[in-house]
Amino acid sequence: MRLLHTSDWHLGRAFHRVNMLGAQAGFIGHLVTTVRERGVDAVVVSGDVYDRAVPPLAAVELFDDALHRLADLGVPTVMISGNHDSARRLGVGAGLIGRAGIHLRTDPSACGTPVVLKDDFGDVAFYGLPYLEPALVKDEFGVEKPGHEAVLAAAMDRVRTDLASRAHGTRSVVLAHAFVTGGEASDSERDITVGGVAAVPAGVFDGVDYAALGHLHGCQTITERVRYSGSPLPYSFSEADHRKSMWLVDLDAGGAVTAERVDCPVPRALARIRGTLEDLLADPGLARHEEAWIEATLTDAVRPADPMARLAERFPHTLSLAFAPERAPEDPDVSYAQRLADRSDQEIAEDFVAHVRGAGPDEHEQGVLRDAFDAVRADEAVREVAR
Repeated sequence: MRLLHTSDWHLGRAFHRVNMLGAQAGFIGHLVTTVRERGVDAVVVSGDVYDRAVPPLAAVELFDDALHRLADLGVPTVMISGNHDSARRLGVGAGLIGRAGIHLRTDPSACGTPVVLKDDFGDVAFYGLPYLEPALVKDEFGVEKPGHEAVLAAAMDRVRTDLASRAHGTRSVVLAHAFVTGGEASDSERDITVGGVAAVPAGVFDGVDYAALGHLHGCQTITERVRYSGSPLPYSFSEADHRKSMWLVDLDAGGAVTAERVDCPVPRALARIRGTLEDLLADPGLARHEEAWIEATLTDAVRPADPMARLAERFPHTLSLAFAPERAPEDPDVSYAQRLADRSDQEIAEDFVAHVRGAGPDEHEQGVLRDAFDAVRADEAVREVAR
């Protein structure tokens, strides 16, 4: 069976104020063409179909168009909700849509109930594990302390239990939306840390033939059987070095996996450039970036006049401009934003405690802070579900 694995469409998302709807429509067209021309037997979409719980109408219309085009091909599609989606909204009409071969899996309680497709060698069971927010699903899965590993492990126990009840030789595919250890994150993904831990071990997916992952925006191989497709389009400059693609996965009669990357059309290259304004304007080596979307970081000791306008003369698609004068870290003029760069909310809070009282929090106090951040995240998740 040949699968096309994709995820993280983020329909409705912009890129630094650039409307990406046209590029997203172009990707959908490319997806449909790939399915038709490469003999795809099933499409799997591993979450974050939309960029937010209540997407704009144009994004919903594009999703509707994608469903119709996939259904017209007669190729089954299995799709789960991600942490950006509203599972309840995405799952509306799932029963009716399923009759057209588009199988939406948004209910955590149905993790152990697969979509079963057939090929010449028998059954392939597709298990959809929507994004499992630990605070919201801990009771469903009977875990005492909510955490990503605990709820995913409990969901996978249901998968393995169901799979064991099926005919010998039944092959299996799991769709999941999670941060798996070994994956490389970018600036584009929403933080899903709970209890100080965001990642789960790849071993949680042992026992299935292929795990089609979503959440991280870079295409990557965790193991031969556990892969991220990544997002089909870039959504932050941290993805400048990404090769945007999907996985074309062949599952043979015995469940062995072979995979090929299929490149996605990207509307414009991304580039991050850094230096003084005069150097950036004069450097002949930067000519290759003149038509790219640009993130420029100026290192001038004194902020130059009209930097954006001057940059735009050479780089007309400059979208982001930052200032980072080259100073020693202990320099009092180093910006607050620079001092906080790459630090988690927990670390910032602990630094604040140390600054106020002269000593950092002890182990118990660190736990109190961690629980407070987790409670805020859980409350935000509950509010989003209720919207």
